[in-house]
Amino acid sequence: MTDETPRSLVAPDGAVIAYRLTRPGAPRRTLVLLHGLASNLTRWSEFVATTRLADSWDILRLDLRGHGGSLWRGRVGMAAWCDDLAALLRAEGVPRAVLAGHCLGANLALWFARRQPERVAGLVLIEPMFRPALTGTMARVAALRPLLAALVPPLRLLAALGLRRRRLAPLDLAGLDRAARAAMAGGAAFPQARYASPLEDLRSLPTSIYLQDLVAVTGPLPELPSIAAPALALLSTGGTFGDPEMTARLLAALPDGRIERIAAEHWIPTERPEAMRAAIEAWCDALAARGAA
Repeated sequence: MTDETPRSLVAPDGAVIAYRLTRPGAPRRTLVLLHGLASNLTRWSEFVATTRLADSWDILRLDLRGHGGSLWRGRVGMAAWCDDLAALLRAEGVPRAVLAGHCLGANLALWFARRQPERVAGLVLIEPMFRPALTGTMARVAALRPLLAALVPPLRLLAALGLRRRRLAPLDLAGLDRAARAAMAGGAAFPQARYASPLEDLRSLPTSIYLQDLVAVTGPLPELPSIAAPALALLSTGGTFGDPEMTARLLAALPDGRIERIAAEHWIPTERPEAMRAAIEAWCDALAARGAA
């Protein structure tokens, strides 16, 4: 497998977008990996290290603006992230790509497919978050969305004035996932308290970015009949943050969509990495066979 190359792109407003790229030869098909809420590109470290697609596909994974190596304390959201992704694809000479995203990343993939349909060869939507289907904690967050949005501007102003944390803890999701699976192999339950803890999330993320993540993931999604790209949705059976049956009903509006269920709570990349990898590989194979990728 070709090694990943760490790269960065400076956006017009000065934000530095960190990303990594595997390119096994001349640029061919490209798979873009988008992480979720309060996450970073290490969400995909295990996938990149184990997938056979790395032998024949370019694989690009990035830290969304505000996350990981793309540290930023200004405005973020679907529009800014879509613009950054479009700039990365232009910089790397990628005309079209398959986008795979988890949670917030799945919602971003849908928005990018709506805004830049000519650049999207296919979608893999892992646990997309539809506001009408939200349950539990995320349903309560959605109800507080106007308040969270109102808190963001003063927090951004304080950060601009220098009133912010100087150090953020690094977040290695690959290591965290290995520890979680080791504990489960010993009989422990999935450590939801760690993966769904705002306090843990805030250790590695600026507060204003975390709130903007919550605003973005509970916001509207594009009208699905407008999404022309073929899409595979991977839905958990557990429904920690969303009702899987309602999510499936909403996804039925995609013109070219398919749904697969995976036994998990929400964190499919952590709980069922082999099943996720097999589904993504088979989907990419199918797209290539039909000439879509």
